[in-house]
Amino acid sequence: MPEPPDSIAQWTPSPRELDDLDLLVNSAFAPPLPGFVDPRTAGDAAPITLVVSSEAAELALSSKQLDLVDPEGAPLARLAVTGSWPSTQGRIGLVGAVHELATNEFGPFRRLRLTPAQLHASFPADGLLAVPVTRPLTTADIESISKAAGDAGLTAVLIACIGDGMPQGVSGPALVRTTIAAASLITPNAHVVAAAVADHGGDKPHGKWRSANDWLVSAVAQAYASTTLFLPAESHGDLPADIEALVTKDRPPRDRQGVVVFFTGLSGSGKSTLARALVDRVLEQGDRTITSLDGDVVRHHLSKGLGFSREDRETNITRIGFVAAEIARHGGVAVCSPIAPFESTRATVRRMVEQAGGGFVLIHVATPLEECERRDRKGLYARARAGQIPDFTGISSPYEEPVDAIRIDTTQVDIQSCVDQLMNQLVSEGWLRNPGLEG
Repeated sequence: MPEPPDSIAQWTPSPRELDDLDLLVNSAFAPPLPGFVDPRTAGDAAPITLVVSSEAAELALSSKQLDLVDPEGAPLARLAVTGSWPSTQGRIGLVGAVHELATNEFGPFRRLRLTPAQLHASFPADGLLAVPVTRPLTTADIESISKAAGDAGLTAVLIACIGDGMPQGVSGPALVRTTIAAASLITPNAHVVAAAVADHGGDKPHGKWRSANDWLVSAVAQAYASTTLFLPAESHGDLPADIEALVTKDRPPRDRQGVVVFFTGLSGSGKSTLARALVDRVLEQGDRTITSLDGDVVRHHLSKGLGFSREDRETNITRIGFVAAEIARHGGVAVCSPIAPFESTRATVRRMVEQAGGGFVLIHVATPLEECERRDRKGLYARARAGQIPDFTGISSPYEEPVDAIRIDTTQVDIQSCVDQLMNQLVSEGWLRNPGLEG
């Protein structure tokens, strides 16, 4: 008798893990890989891991099962738990084969998400030339693919690697669009497959491979075809006109691209004041849509109910980052002004924004603690010194200063001068137009 679904623990994997799951249930690895592994013993397959909370791990190890669900709670696959391994920050890695519970029918270009088995039903693997594609193809790339396929008498299958963080220079959908355009320039029967090949690291050696990504794209390519052509990691030569137009549409010039201006600094440093003044100045200029995501306002509307523990503060910043990334995705400017004391959380926001196709400008309002305490408009520092506010940044909780930020100290400088400095920086980096050059 089947076990009732409500007795099995559920877990929503990270975007990278969801992409790995997609490859696993579609048998898109060669040699075959049945499920998530223990990286200590898995060899080449070490990157294909699943990490869960200690609470979820305890339930899964007890029942020997874990249902993996998408962000909306829909079941995707069941993990038959056979082991575990210690991960970081108190989390646990789980090991075991996965069994598909439901086919994911959503996402752009779903019709091109062919499994190796589906492709081989019409085209035998020994008649195909697999070409992993992680960036828009140049004229030189297209010529190389055409020659390789023609010389070997094979049909080219372009595998657009659209997993989390993998496409270079364009979004996932744009990578598929440019790959379709390239296929039409290769041979009339070239095929395009979209595969959830995510970024697992491209800058460190991985066994005999140059990187984990090199192993991964090779393992996926071999599942689709008996012969593989690897293109240079970096582009060489020009893009064909049709492909260049698609790239420009997906990644417009900076002054039309979405951007997140992210202020960080101690309480009382002047973040919110600077952020509001910057928003006003951009609105006066009139050529960009702009949204303010002020820390206190966000806590009232978006993060109501969260406390001030490290976990809740990081959740608040992540929520701000998610909304800001969506604004940037659609070409807007988002101005955020939380304290954001931890580098790891700021890096998470940067990653979300960049994966949405937006720019990220970090502003460190580096007003010294002594000046922030002197201002203490809300009386927070006095309460923190008296022990009435635990985990208060700068007093009983650390502030990790960023090293890759525009630095501003508001101690001896008036707000308008600070805004002038920021506007000049944003114009010089191309995020805003120079109003003096309008018309």
